[in-house]
Amino acid sequence: MKEHMLNELHEKIEHIFPGVVEIRRNIHRNPELSFQEFETSAYIQQQLAALDIPFELVAGTGVVAVLTGEKSLSDDIVVLRADIDALPIDEQNTVSYKSENKGVMHACGHDFHTANLLGAASILKDYKKEFSGKIVLLFQPAEEKIPGGAIQILESGILESFGGTIKAVLGLHVSPRVAVGKVGLRAGRFMASSDEFYFTIKGRGGHAAEPHRAVDPIMIAAQLLTTLQQVVSRKANPDVPSVLTFGRFIGDGAANVIPEEVRLAGTFRTMDEAWRKEALETVAEIASTLPVSLGAKVEIEVRHGYPALYNDPALTQKVNTIIAETMGSDVPQELEIWMAAEDFAYYSYRYPSLFMLIGTNNEDSSTQYGLHNPQFNLDEKAFETSMAVMVNAAISLLNESDE
Repeated sequence: MKEHMLNELHEKIEHIFPGVVEIRRNIHRNPELSFQEFETSAYIQQQLAALDIPFELVAGTGVVAVLTGEKSLSDDIVVLRADIDALPIDEQNTVSYKSENKGVMHACGHDFHTANLLGAASILKDYKKEFSGKIVLLFQPAEEKIPGGAIQILESGILESFGGTIKAVLGLHVSPRVAVGKVGLRAGRFMASSDEFYFTIKGRGGHAAEPHRAVDPIMIAAQLLTTLQQVVSRKANPDVPSVLTFGRFIGDGAANVIPEEVRLAGTFRTMDEAWRKEALETVAEIASTLPVSLGAKVEIEVRHGYPALYNDPALTQKVNTIIAETMGSDVPQELEIWMAAEDFAYYSYRYPSLFMLIGTNNEDSSTQYGLHNPQFNLDEKAFETSMAVMVNAAISLLNESDE
């Protein structure tokens, strides 16, 4: 972007900052679960209508708007994506904008992401004469729940319907691990795939004093968990990050009662798709045979989640340079891999894509609770960085061939 535009952008962000904060807080007060974001969608539509930006609905509650540049003719398209759903968490904060929907909370910053894209939209609308091509504003539903909203967006064909070439899909996520005012980027593999296992081991209950008359599902489940850990420790290539964790083990017996069944639930995450397929098959095979060999029956469900997220290296370098040149060389930060999962990954397998982390860490303990925590909150000053990133990157990428 030109120097006069950069100075003007800073002033524009300062001007709209209070309104963007209020949008975020309004969304935070009214969180909705995945595939149920009806009021959130209506609110986004209301905000776009107030900006006189045309939009259409997609994937039920998703909203897509387009800004067409007027600088010159171009078929290039940049997509800016924000997720809009919340989590089934009962908020424990005491802020004035605390969730009014009991048991539902924006504990992952999607309220911030949505408000940020609306803020960026209001600025980009005023800059249409400064860029060529199109900027697609994508408010995506259901990031938090398998199968996720991204796959539905892609299957709808709406992004292709705008014609032209999708040059980049950009997404961002707030992060208490990155300092406020900084932007984290990583080229190549960045976030993990995510799949879930649900096992029910059915034994034969009985008296704890007579285990020989029962088929103990507690002991069988414990042995299964121990055996499954060898899938990662003995079969995975040490160069490929892999995590197999079981967070649910329910055997509803008593001190002197062997229960009839045990229910297990866990997740497997990795960065390699070939190994992912092999590992899932191996886990399922062990889970289907070991309990049977010990006299139990077993029910197995594997829920295939999101693939590993891959940041296009060339696009990552371009945006890193854009951020450094327009916001300061100390703003972009190199990230380590992150074993969390994101359905943004689906875009990265079809288009050049980049998923970034926006820093919210300000050393204030009240805003340093991790993602998915009932006390999660963030430093809203991060909007100054996140809006600038979206605006600078979108315009610079679209004008790249003109420079």
